[in-house]
Amino acid sequence: MSEADSPEPDFPESESAEPDAVVVGAGLAGLYQLHRLRELGLRVRVFENGSDVGGTWYWNRYPGARCDVESMSYSYSFSPELEQEWTWTEKYAAQPEILRYVQHVAERFDLRRGITFDTRVTEAHYDEHAHRWLVRTDTGESVSTRFLVMATGCLSASKPPELPGIERFVGAVHHTGRWPHEGVDLTGQRVGVIGTGSSGIQAIPELAEQAAELTVFQRTPNFSMPAFNRPLRDDEIAERKANYRQWRAAQRDSHAGVPRQPAERSAFEDSPAQREETYRQGWQEGSLFGIPASYADILVDPAANETAAEFVRARIRDKVHDPDLAETLSPRDFPIGTKRPCLDTGYYETFNREHVHLVDLRTTPLTEIVETGVRTSGRVYELDTLVFATGFDAMTGALQAVDIRGRNGRTLREHWSAGPRTYLGLAVSGFPNLFTVTGPTSPSVLSNMIVSIEQHVDWITDCVSYLAASGLTEIEATERAEREWLDHAAEAGDATLYPTADSWYTGANVPGKPRVLLAYVGGVAAYRQWCEQVVHNGYSGFSLE
Repeated sequence: MSEADSPEPDFPESESAEPDAVVVGAGLAGLYQLHRLRELGLRVRVFENGSDVGGTWYWNRYPGARCDVESMSYSYSFSPELEQEWTWTEKYAAQPEILRYVQHVAERFDLRRGITFDTRVTEAHYDEHAHRWLVRTDTGESVSTRFLVMATGCLSASKPPELPGIERFVGAVHHTGRWPHEGVDLTGQRVGVIGTGSSGIQAIPELAEQAAELTVFQRTPNFSMPAFNRPLRDDEIAERKANYRQWRAAQRDSHAGVPRQPAERSAFEDSPAQREETYRQGWQEGSLFGIPASYADILVDPAANETAAEFVRARIRDKVHDPDLAETLSPRDFPIGTKRPCLDTGYYETFNREHVHLVDLRTTPLTEIVETGVRTSGRVYELDTLVFATGFDAMTGALQAVDIRGRNGRTLREHWSAGPRTYLGLAVSGFPNLFTVTGPTSPSVLSNMIVSIEQHVDWITDCVSYLAASGLTEIEATERAEREWLDHAAEAGDATLYPTADSWYTGANVPGKPRVLLAYVGGVAAYRQWCEQVVHNGYSGFSLE
């Protein structure tokens, strides 16, 4: 249905102070959802656990934290004026700059009004007779609302380490996902880092600059490529601003929300020398996609994937002086690209420094945390500070942290006991008028998050407007549509190498979490078309009341 065909929404006035919609989270998704729902004239309440806006960029303040999508692409597209007035300073913006941007957006569009900070939503129960959600918070407040939008973020539920003895350690303990806002001075300290995913790879070079001695405990080596970060030039900023509208359209029509020409050739259509040159160009690109997207079959054919993986391992050998150490840092048990690729600034080179040590936990397993440090099967490492870069309970953790109950009191945790079940990553059968922004089985973490966030928020807003204009009370995904979407998403994933890796993409990093591919691999453009077709067909797959 086009905008021209849509009747005007009619939201009846009420003397009640109860909101029409509650949004959980004031990160990039929650802020935009608040803005769009306000445009409809709705009364909106936003609850945010943090003390200010920002979401991911409010909490993740560890040294070296920065985005791995280029700044001028990782930004809102809904306001041409905002695009023109904000100027990014670096190719990949660091956390402080991104947080300033989010704060600027909140100020410019008057979004702090209506946000309740320092408040965590603990329960959301659906009242089938009143057709409303009863939302409760940890401050004791209860709010009744018609629509509930979970904008809790895909990587917001920090995963604590599953290690015995943590409580005995007498030094300081920090998690990259909850880094102290006042910062941490590690000068002269013996620092241990556990975890070498994206946050660890970003933090380790920075921590090495401060610490007297840095010991990295590596469970699984990761593939990382150089970001080649740099200040943005005035001419490239001006060119992008002049062509932002075309660029935004290209983002929406791309596979991952980052415009690039899709590879069409197999890795084996080129000679070894040609492949080497192609990979070298991808390496010099300094992006997440430079290597994995070099050929069409890298993420579907193990043999093609190995050619890319070996190229990166060769670059690790170039950077790390000690051959044995280079081998320890070289991944060999999962295909490149099937875990979140990393971008770094000097990560591998950091291990050439005399005061930086790598402990391979595969050969000398970590047995416990003791009062003075970390014990492995080989020895005790004496430490002053422990840094856990152990990541997140991705995609589902923040949603399941809230006691969400739908029809007949069924909990979301029960509904997802064998893995998340959603329709389009937007809605869940048995949970009327509940929306999840970039929820499980949407492109979400396999895409430029802001592109996916804007698409989801726009879809939700149009849906709410349609319901009001049509005199409808409820919208709920049907069990059949949910099942068919899950089958389609699983089939798409099984055609790739993603399910072969033990990664947070499949929930493998959380003990006991069902092993399913959590994101939709079909791409942003194809997914958008699917969502548009659902609307065109009168919200097919949904029950409307």
